[in-house]
Order: sequence, then structure tokens, then C-alpha cells
Amino acid sequence: MSAYDKLIFELSVPGRVGYSLPEADVPETDAARLLPAAHLRVRPAALPEVSEFDVVRHYTRLSRMNYGVDTHFYPLGSCTMKYNPKLNEDMARLPGFARLHPLTPDDATQGALQLMVTLADQLAEIVGMDAVSLQPAAGAQGELVGVLMIRAYHLDREGSPRKNVLVPDSAHGTNPASTAIAGYQTTQLKSDANGEVDLLDLERNLDEDVAAFMITVPNTLGLFESKILEITEMCHAKGTQVYMDGANLNALLGITRPGDLGVDVVHMNLHKTFTTPHGGGGPGAGPVGVKAHLTPFLPVPVPTLEGDRYRIDWKRPKSIGKLQAFWGNFGMLARAYTYVRTMGPHGLRAVSDNAILNANYIKARLQADYDLPYLGHCMHEVVFSARRQKRLGVAATDIAKRLLDLGFYAPSIYFPLIVEEALMIEPTETESKETIDEFCNAMVQIAREAETARETVLAAPVTTPVRRLDQTLAARQPNLRWTRGPSPVPSRPSTASPGRSVAS
Repeated sequence: MSAYDKLIFELSVPGRVGYSLPEADVPETDAARLLPAAHLRVRPAALPEVSEFDVVRHYTRLSRMNYGVDTHFYPLGSCTMKYNPKLNEDMARLPGFARLHPLTPDDATQGALQLMVTLADQLAEIVGMDAVSLQPAAGAQGELVGVLMIRAYHLDREGSPRKNVLVPDSAHGTNPASTAIAGYQTTQLKSDANGEVDLLDLERNLDEDVAAFMITVPNTLGLFESKILEITEMCHAKGTQVYMDGANLNALLGITRPGDLGVDVVHMNLHKTFTTPHGGGGPGAGPVGVKAHLTPFLPVPVPTLEGDRYRIDWKRPKSIGKLQAFWGNFGMLARAYTYVRTMGPHGLRAVSDNAILNANYIKARLQADYDLPYLGHCMHEVVFSARRQKRLGVAATDIAKRLLDLGFYAPSIYFPLIVEEALMIEPTETESKETIDEFCNAMVQIAREAETARETVLAAPVTTPVRRLDQTLAARQPNLRWTRGPSPVPSRPSTASPGRSVAS
């Protein structure tokens, strides 16, 4: 094993140091008083003894192994992993934005408040709503906010929050969780043969005790709900509010607006549609747009314009309250504002046009090699089934692992749950035809290997630093502690430790 392959602990040489510190200027007697013996280590920490150069090389090498939107194609369906323009980052890092304390008085934050009010107005126009709250820190929190506002609306209007929320089986998986946290029972509706909401099932379950109908448009099958106007009319006839999960808004920009479809509430994932950073646990942003009858219930505070001055409005007696410490994740808002202003209405329309074109191109390229559970044009993403390959002994998981060997991140698999061996692929508008062709070629190659070289697929991945993990064990019982083990010579440069637990 070469130094290139070793972990930082394995590079350790006794007596080697990578730092230079001045002599302690605190007398030992003072140190003992400030740091009681009970809180001191009995023996030094077992840290690696390495040079500064070793450390720099080690972490630089690890950084080159990162897989991200700036280095590779991310075909994850429903997650919309697309390029984040660096102009957005520059604007979010302007000192007047980046160094602004959230509790700075309104008079000293007029520029930031103007950005927030303007962005809220822009998002409201894009989705056809009357008002937008920028406070939710993620799309899932936006869902919860929307359901809580619907609950407050029914309480205010009827004296009862109602009991049930209807959620189609083609909706995003967080919808039932959000309704449960808000105190509702959830009823799942079936999809029809076309992959859309079954209107007969909706009619059977829709009554005056249903608070909301939560629908994802386009749904997780990548299909537009062609009967959406009929659905919203049916719901409103029963006093039911229509909540649209806007996570797939990347397919609708400039084409249609949720508000024009009869939707009462919609949340937007800024990281999916408006190019703010995605993943890593946050901070994110999931603004929520509402129609006028729900605006009294918006979370407080609300940035607003009064005359020629911007201020934070706390006087909203029917508000559902405050969600978090401050007014929203401002850095994300600055990025999204920059993107909207840079793109303009025609640019945003081009985003969806190209996202839809790319997804349908993938559909056309791969439908001969993978089963297509639902026919017709898709929107921003396409869902295939690997059931044909499964009959040959190759599952969707195996296809995903083999893609890693061929240089591509895997698409979403096994979701939506209503598709057997699901492969959900979303190319986004930022990918070129050349990149998409390379990805499709890899998918076709795997389909051929499933027929003629199954063991190649089942053994994958073989070129990654870490081979197949026990994914359940890794998630539930991660072993993050390095232990020394036998050191076989790897077949390629790798940072995988032979002593590392499979779960780590």
C-alpha cells in the first residue's frame, strides 16, 4: 500500500509534527486552577503524528473524491440537483448581506428587507398566489406550515379543524408525515391506469370532514395531472383546501401557475427550482404561497412595505406563529432573488421547456431497454421500471451500483412505491445532450449486461473507494471509529480503509 492509499492514521510516524505552537505563557499553577485535574486527560489523545504536508495532501485527495453538481451529472428524480450559478454565491456573500445580524433594527436593514419583500412578490407572481411566506427553512417545513395554515383557516371559519387529509399514492413521501405532525389522519388515494389521481376514489373519500387534499403536480411519476381543474372544483365544493406540493415546480415555470389551477397553498423548494444549494442538512428555504383567504394565517413576522419604508410586521392576530429563531435563511433568499432577476420571465420559461425536453429525450432513448409503466409524455422527470431486468436476476439496486462504475451517480430507485423496481430519472435543464447521451449509453450497456454478463452488474461497484455497504446497518448503526486491520494491496488508488467497518 502506497502513501497515496493510506488513511491519515496509517501515515502516522512517531515524533512527526505538523504544527508549531509558542511556549505556554500561563504558569502551571494557574493552569491547574483553571483546568481541574478531573477534567484533564490521563494520557494524550491517540492522534496521528503527521506533517502539515501529509495533512494537506490527505484532505485534498479526499476532496477530489466528492461527487457533486459542479463535477458530475446528478440524475436523481424529484430532487432536482441542478447547477447553482456562481453569481448567486457572489451576491449572497456581499458584506452587507453576509455580515448582517438578524436582529439588526429595521431602519438599518432596508436593503435586506427590500430583497425579501421583492422576492416574495416575485415568487407569488410565478406561482399565481396572493402572498408568500419566506420563513420555512425547508420544503418539508413548508408543507407543515401550509397544513397548519389550513388548520387555522378551518378553525377560524368553522370552529373545527376537520379531521382528515387526502394524499394520492403518487405524492411526495413527506406529505403524510407533515399532515400527521399537524394532527391529521391521512387517507391515501389510488392512481388510475394513466398514473393520475383516480377521480372515483377521490369522490368516495371526499366529504365535509376533509381539511385538505395534498397533490404533487407534476406527480412523482413525472406526469402532469390533466384533471387538476376538475379535482380542485370537487374539493372546493366540499370546503376542502387544495395543497400543492411544489417540489416539481421546475417543470411548470412560465407554463402554468398553481394558483391558476385552483390551488390554495403551494410550497416551493428554492434548492430544486431556484438554484440554491441542496443537501447537507440545511440551511435551506421552502417558501409557501397562499391565496388571499389564507393570508391572515401566515407565520409571523412578515416583511412588508409601508409607504417608502420596509419593516417587520408582528401584528397578525390570526397567525399560526413563528417557525424558527429568525425570519428565514437569508443567504438562500439572496441566491434565489439573484437567480430570478438574472433569468427573467423568458429565462424561467426556458428552464422548464429544456427540463421537459431533456426528460422526454431520455424517455425516448431508454424505453426500448427498460419498461415504461405509464405511457404518454412526461414532464421534468421520467420513471422506468427494472422489472424486465429483475426477471433476469438484476434488480434496480444492482443497476444503480453498476452506474457508479460507469461514472454516473445513480437515479432515485424504488420510488415512487407504486412502480415495481422504479428508476426515477431527472436530467434538469442544465445538462447538455452530450452528457445525457453518455448517461443513456451507460444505461443501455447495463441492460445488455443484465442479459449477457449478469455477474458484472451484481459485483458492482468495483471502481469506487468503498464497495457495497450494508445500507441498513450503515444508517442505523454507523461505526465511525477507525480501527487498524489487515492491509491488502488495493487494485486502484483508494481511501477506503481495510480496517474500517462496513457500516462506516
